[in-house]
Amino acid sequence: MLLRLAYLGVTNAFVLLRLLPMSDRDKDAEILALRHQITVLERQLDGARLRFTPSDRVFLAALLHRLPLPALRRVRLLVRPDTVLRWHRDLARRRHAALSRPKRPGRPRTVRSIRILVLRLARENPSWGYRRLHGELLVLGVKVAASTVWKILKESGVDPAPGRSSSTWAGFLRSQADALLACDFFETVTFSGARMYVLAVIEHSSRRIRILGATAHPTTSWVTQAARNLVMDLEDVGCRARFMIRDRDGKFPVLFDAVLKGAGIEVVLTGIQMPRVNSIMERWVQTCRHELLDRTLIWNQRHLLHALREFEQFYNSHRPHQGIANARPLHPLPSPIDDPDKLSHLDIRRHDRLGGILHEYRHAA
Repeated sequence: MLLRLAYLGVTNAFVLLRLLPMSDRDKDAEILALRHQITVLERQLDGARLRFTPSDRVFLAALLHRLPLPALRRVRLLVRPDTVLRWHRDLARRRHAALSRPKRPGRPRTVRSIRILVLRLARENPSWGYRRLHGELLVLGVKVAASTVWKILKESGVDPAPGRSSSTWAGFLRSQADALLACDFFETVTFSGARMYVLAVIEHSSRRIRILGATAHPTTSWVTQAARNLVMDLEDVGCRARFMIRDRDGKFPVLFDAVLKGAGIEVVLTGIQMPRVNSIMERWVQTCRHELLDRTLIWNQRHLLHALREFEQFYNSHRPHQGIANARPLHPLPSPIDDPDKLSHLDIRRHDRLGGILHEYRHAA
């Protein structure tokens, strides 16, 4: 509409420039011709209603509103003079409404720090509804309406309290990471074609791995003894695990669960064909295959145990883990080097494990 209105204004400005050198006689003749053309147009319309675009209405209203009503009635128009005056009143009303409209409609926006605090309280307390959050804000001396808290949560896509407070498997793993263990069997094949079964356990909080053993025949006695060795190892290091996540593999006998239960560790079974439920353990198995077993020819059970022990020490003592901010399971990240002189004269030495399959990098002594 604005582009159309600007076009009409420019074209009529040129028309006005053309009328300036004309004499009054020529102008009167053109006015009579235009009035006759309007009469012909009205006769052809035969009472039909003529449609004006919004830009045409604005232009005619702005051009003719200064004429008094008696003079306006004498002008030959396609619409009634009252219609032109109504167009002008609408134009003035809209202009006044645009000037009177506030720059930011509605209530002033809530302070950003309050919005952040509301979202933080909702995130840290999933069972709190908006009225409970509102009460906590009042205790902190922050006075806002309960409807404001509800609006903040809705705009941020935060579900109501019943939806947020429902427990999920991922939430259970995060909240109980310090008390969680996970175990699993995985298979590998030696150079002679013999199939070996490896049993490993990982701590969720530290990502420390424990390889309990490898055997070609995971009998009930062997698996039960591995569970006893695990319990004694956990007691020696003071690990207070409460849950053990494992799948429904038939290689786990009833005695395996009984030994763990006697040590105060409850066994949690994963769903059928749901490896993601034990994702941390499955991820370590993939890492072990990718970084060790896929790059090594395993000769026999003794060679397999040796390679797994070396990888266990490498994984726990040196390899960074993204799940714990790139720290190592048994060692935190060292303090960053701030001395520019040391940074400019780094002396890093490489230590090889398993004939160069695994590389460890250390500062020279």
